[in-house]
Amino acid sequence: MPTPSRVRADRCPGALRPWPADDGMLVRLRLIGGRVASSQLRAVAEVAETYGDGHVHLTSRANLQVRGLPGRDGALAPEALTALAATGLIPAPSHELVRNVLVSPQSGLDGASGGGRADLRPIAAELDRLLCAEPVLAALPGRFLFVLDDGRGDLVARPCDLGLAVLDAETAQLRIGDGWGPLTPLDTAADTIVALAIMFGWRRGEGPEAPWHVGELSEPLLPPTPADPRLPTERDPLPYGHVPGGRHVEIPGGLLDRSLVDELTAAAPTLIVTPWRGVLIPQENR
Repeated sequence: MPTPSRVRADRCPGALRPWPADDGMLVRLRLIGGRVASSQLRAVAEVAETYGDGHVHLTSRANLQVRGLPGRDGALAPEALTALAATGLIPAPSHELVRNVLVSPQSGLDGASGGGRADLRPIAAELDRLLCAEPVLAALPGRFLFVLDDGRGDLVARPCDLGLAVLDAETAQLRIGDGWGPLTPLDTAADTIVALAIMFGWRRGEGPEAPWHVGELSEPLLPPTPADPRLPTERDPLPYGHVPGGRHVEIPGGLLDRSLVDELTAAAPTLIVTPWRGVLIPQENR
């Protein structure tokens, strides 16, 4: 794919780089694989009530947004930023814009009966740790996305920059842009993906015209590899209601008000925001 003509740098929002919307500042809080402690979600709802529009907004990347916040000159008002930081959801300020990691929401929750072939929660956590430990990766575009499918097929067709799809309990095939890469042992997959992200950073260059995505590079990041026959078949989005591993709650319009936040957080100490603007209440937490 040829590199598109860019006339500006990426402006994907974060807490330290809010978007100046018509109703005030908009911030995005990244969740690794959508996982959020109930105490943190309650704290975000408190920020939204005190400073914003009163809602916590769910995104299609399983992140949280708060809008209508006070600020000026491209920055949040100090009191609003302090309140957001107190939620614990900005663990690496230098890398807050690039912690974009989608994971099969049921991974590790439903056992073999649900279709997942491996628990990707520790791999996602290690990917986040390595990502934030590399200073050069703070310069990744805010739209750069990692997608990890645990072999059930719920995210295997989701567009991404780098990621993997699990083939068996020990092996995955890498995703590189819109194609496939080599096979990788799961126990070193996070290291391999971070190395590829660093390679992308070198290859993309600098400035507003630099590519935002792997598929925009003038030459492939790695030579393409044929798709492994063990790759999962694409699956429909997770239905709402009781599912293997928990209960998937539909959030109308992707908007959480305080009463709904209180109801959800009373059900479990940890929740999982899903890419389909829902919240999965893990059964293991009940």
